[in-house]
Amino acid sequence: MNKEQLKDFLEAKVIQYNTFDFIEPDPISVPHRYKLKEDIEIAGFLAATIAWGNRTMITKNGHRMMDLMGDSPYDFVMNHDEYQLERLESFVHRTFNSEDFKHFIIALKHIYTNHDGLESIFTKHQTEDSLQPAIQQLHNTFFEIPHLDRTKKHVANPSKGSVSKRINMYLRWMIRNDNEGVDFGLWKSISPAKLSCPLDVHSGNVARKLGILNRKQNDTKALTELDTSLRLLDKEDPVKYDFALFGLGIFEGF
Repeated sequence: MNKEQLKDFLEAKVIQYNTFDFIEPDPISVPHRYKLKEDIEIAGFLAATIAWGNRTMITKNGHRMMDLMGDSPYDFVMNHDEYQLERLESFVHRTFNSEDFKHFIIALKHIYTNHDGLESIFTKHQTEDSLQPAIQQLHNTFFEIPHLDRTKKHVANPSKGSVSKRINMYLRWMIRNDNEGVDFGLWKSISPAKLSCPLDVHSGNVARKLGILNRKQNDTKALTELDTSLRLLDKEDPVKYDFALFGLGIFEGF
């Protein structure tokens, strides 16, 4: 396919998959439980954090996290006590366990109390064309309070070569407004043009087959290459093509 044919093909796939029907079986259904901005932010962040493995199990466990927090994530984060943290003891998703969950609650309270919330970190540390430095700052801020070493692996660290797939997905949710009711478009202070594609095995393989990614490893260089290709197709909303790459890989075995 030439560039115009590729763009038309991917645009059609975006229309096919970026629909309200996408929500229910996906982890994005977790923040869609809420109306309050801070509830959406926190529910989305926690659901994105555990978004690896089986999609059905991710979504189920994301909803379970909310239930354990009394279905009021922001209130739980800001007003929890030691007894309430004990409610989380039964939670586990793959390698993310209750101790990790507890630290996330404590770290999120620290961020909302001392750093004006998650949006503020990304707004203050965005660059002209990227949010990757802001992801690094989130990691640094998250662990500037006492923590277990084991928990550090659950927040992306670009300085260690992470492609930050789950946080890039979360940022798509918060920043991109798709007018279809899927992505929230809550954070008006950041342009969707700066978003990076959530790069994983599936999206990477599809991108290579389409000729928009040549690098074989899924690393930071591959992320930059894929971002560049997608921004050439749509400089204002490049990450809408995540729906196309995801749908082609997961549902169509492309």
